[in-house]
Amino acid sequence: MATVDFAIGIGGAAGQGIATPGNILARIFARRGLNLNAYNAYQSIIRGGHTFLTVRVSDGPARNMGDSLDVMVPLNQDTMDRHLHVMPAGSRVVFDGDKLKPGEAPEGVQLCPMPMKELTGGNKLAGNTVAVAAVLQMLGVECEVLETALTQQFQRKGDAVVAENIAIARAGYDYSSQNFEVFPFKVPDLGRGMVVLTGNDAAALGGAAAGVKFYAAYPMSPATGVLMWMAQHARQLGIMVRQVEDEIGVMNMVIGAAHTGCRAMCATSGGGFALMSEAIGMSGMIETPMVCINVQRGGPATGIPTKTEQGDLWQILGAGQGDYPKIIVAPSSQLDIFNTIPELFNLTDKYQCPGLMLTDLLISEGTASIDPAEMNFQPAIDRGDIIMPEGNGSGNGDSPFSGYCDDAYWRYKNTESGISPRALPGTPGHIYVAATDEHDEDGTLISDEFTNPHKRRMMVEKRGRKMETVLEQLAPPELFGPEEAEVTLVGWGSTKGVIEEAVEKLAVEEGIVANHLNLKWIVPFHTTTVIDILSAAKRMIIVENTFSGQFARFLRSETGLSAHGHIRKYDGEPFMPHHLVEAVKKQLAGEENLSVPVHEMVV
Repeated sequence: MATVDFAIGIGGAAGQGIATPGNILARIFARRGLNLNAYNAYQSIIRGGHTFLTVRVSDGPARNMGDSLDVMVPLNQDTMDRHLHVMPAGSRVVFDGDKLKPGEAPEGVQLCPMPMKELTGGNKLAGNTVAVAAVLQMLGVECEVLETALTQQFQRKGDAVVAENIAIARAGYDYSSQNFEVFPFKVPDLGRGMVVLTGNDAAALGGAAAGVKFYAAYPMSPATGVLMWMAQHARQLGIMVRQVEDEIGVMNMVIGAAHTGCRAMCATSGGGFALMSEAIGMSGMIETPMVCINVQRGGPATGIPTKTEQGDLWQILGAGQGDYPKIIVAPSSQLDIFNTIPELFNLTDKYQCPGLMLTDLLISEGTASIDPAEMNFQPAIDRGDIIMPEGNGSGNGDSPFSGYCDDAYWRYKNTESGISPRALPGTPGHIYVAATDEHDEDGTLISDEFTNPHKRRMMVEKRGRKMETVLEQLAPPELFGPEEAEVTLVGWGSTKGVIEEAVEKLAVEEGIVANHLNLKWIVPFHTTTVIDILSAAKRMIIVENTFSGQFARFLRSETGLSAHGHIRKYDGEPFMPHHLVEAVKKQLAGEENLSVPVHEMVV
């Protein structure tokens, strides 16, 4: 149970430097061993508009942005006007008293105007430093902690800039201590350091840990962060990074690199993934393993590139024309992304098929603190059965195919498992054709034999058999919460954290016993396990960020089970815990069976 749980909101126009105070606060809290979850709601413009960053901090779980704010720092009048009315009693609003007019605040909200011009000495760029200092003072964090953070933030700009910002921070801290009430709690120092990562950072780090040596991408939000991390660390890690002219070029290059035996990866969003689909089918036909991440955003078409959604499920299920094996996974958090990438690479190498990951803007651009002890930077690497030029197999022990070198190398040999010998290009005696046409066991195109139906059937079934044993490698889903419950909430991917908190709130605040099933592995699907769990549910409600209920339809198609109710959100913003609590109460009372929560904080 958390003893400290609070949220800070910083809002303003794009270009006002919202990221800097957010980053400083995140580092300070993470170094004190606290859990944090940061979500930045922004518009698709470089200057102007409205941006609102929420940083939630707790000594317990911080699995989502939370329900309300304890502190708001409006950097412009627009932010003040948009959000002051939602501030709860006991909260604080720290603002430039020289420029902003708060209007009437809700009862119990402490307005904290700061004489910014006086405190900054006229430095127009330092107002954010004053605001951060005031916030930390009210939270009981020592000014010296901020001074250390500022030194690290500005040291590249020289000692003079560092000294000026420290002096301004001290002035803001002292002013706050003399004029405003502190919170009834102090932010603790748990004596451990935490890593601060976005989901995109986690994906890139997971790829590096998995042994990725080739990364290609076309910049497309919200997946661009993976490319930026890879490019920044490419030389240090020995990774070849290429920004390609278009998405199908990206996928072709990734498949080409993977074909040579290199672990290769790319990341995009729904629009880019659509352009990759034809090439993904090629990966399935030539049985070349690779990993592609689709960071979902609001669609269709360009949609709302800076907002979150779960609307690409059916797109990824049907990616690439025809029938072929693929593995699809949807991690639920930044840490889960990091841990899943190496696992997915091992699976794709073993089963010689594409691996597709679905995340979304919420967790890929969202920031979380992670205990480094939970991150394995040297995961087990399993390259499957590969015939290498030196005949040493995968490197994890001799491959059963090592040394297979007769005059008739059958790359697509019809084996009992469906997994065929795979030789890296350049291996002596192992020559074959890798074409997008259907082929015989040795790679001969069957279209040259008037599309032989018997061989076609054999190859389709061979590829299909590979999926028969994949499920044995995957952790089955588990029920969160008590087995005996009034309602079971079902979600997938990024909804896990908010549903878990809603389950806890329902029990504590409403006396409603609920549990939760999160589904991570989409293809293959744990059909039997899911049927066993959900068949016992008294009432099943599916939670998803779509309008059409894509996941509900998918679940029904796989299990035959229909939900009793639905909670859907498709406004571009994520669920908040109270959205789910209120919806569950209404549905249990029989008022509705489809709930569409309204987002109170409009960005």
